[in-house]
Amino acid sequence: MDGSEDLMIRLHGVGKTYPGGNVAVQELDLDVPRGSLVTLVGPSGCGKSTTLKMINRLIEPTTGRIELDGEDVTEIDAVQLRRRIGYVIQQIGLFPHQTIRSNVATVPKLSGWDKKRTSTRVDELLATMGLDPAEFGDRYPHQLSGGQRQRVGVARALAADPEVLLMDEPFGAVDPVVRGRLQDQFLAVQDNLAKTVVLVTHDIEEAVRLGDRVAVFEPGGRLAQYDTPSRVLGAPADEFVAEFVGADRGLRRLAVTPIDSSDLEHPPVLHAHDTLAGARAQLEGASARWAVVVDDQDNLAGWIGTDECQGSGTVIDISERMDAWVASDASLKDALSTMLQWDAGWVAVLEGDKFLGVLTPTTLHEALRRSVSAEEEGVPHEEVSVSSSGPLR
Repeated sequence: MDGSEDLMIRLHGVGKTYPGGNVAVQELDLDVPRGSLVTLVGPSGCGKSTTLKMINRLIEPTTGRIELDGEDVTEIDAVQLRRRIGYVIQQIGLFPHQTIRSNVATVPKLSGWDKKRTSTRVDELLATMGLDPAEFGDRYPHQLSGGQRQRVGVARALAADPEVLLMDEPFGAVDPVVRGRLQDQFLAVQDNLAKTVVLVTHDIEEAVRLGDRVAVFEPGGRLAQYDTPSRVLGAPADEFVAEFVGADRGLRRLAVTPIDSSDLEHPPVLHAHDTLAGARAQLEGASARWAVVVDDQDNLAGWIGTDECQGSGTVIDISERMDAWVASDASLKDALSTMLQWDAGWVAVLEGDKFLGVLTPTTLHEALRRSVSAEEEGVPHEEVSVSSSGPLR
């Protein structure tokens, strides 16, 4: 890793061996940049949760050094250390006989915050997590759904504004639909707060979706690969990583590959108030069977086929609504999902409401291949030329 990065957490030669010689983690070097989200992933018993617990000294390392913002954690009082670190677990661990408001206020109270400051912070975090303080603040944990309790757990971990957030399988106890929503919400919160997060999961899809960097552990506590999600999926370090991420890693990579403007096709564009006669002539001249329709501000207004450009009137009179569209900051997976949802041969890409271009199945495939090649060759995405007939590596 580039030594110039501003590191919040650094593990150097960290190992954990239990009595009897059982090695949980071996000689681990891991740097976590400030404000990043790092996921630790691997099969059961590979040492990822042990690693997490060594950072806040719930487990003491056998060897090596762990630094938090440049300080050796073993030289920091354990209680004070843990108040600097938010901790979220799968079981959540809310106090059942305390209200939601009291649960979230736990660490601020222990830290000596006054009532007004604590109350303001609690309400702010509940609102941030999508829980109206007036509606949920005086409820008890048993009155909330599993997903709501998990959000309270995250709010409690963030209550004292910690430098670091440690999360151990935080979304593992809820159903897949709720899990996806919690992931989306947490990413939105992280975009706003920019905490330094280390998150443990056994799910490679969750790891690559959430992580800025992914650490893949193998049985025996060895770090097999530590890289960006796209590198882990596109260039596994060894046979173990390749097998763990799965043969469908090309599909998973769609979720971590953003749409690039250089990947877009640019079909004919008609304006809403163009005449049908003029539109037909334009499309026939371009040998095109359809066109995108935009308004005077170049916002997407719909689409129209050549065969429909008959008679008098204007384009907007007969244009079709375009439901198959994604935002320009979406992923290739979002584009493919939208294409399949609407059974569309192409999907429009918008910046706000402004039309930028379209992705087709062919250009989407080429975009994925271009992303893989750009990363492997270390060149800008737009400089990679691919043929639609070539295989995806």
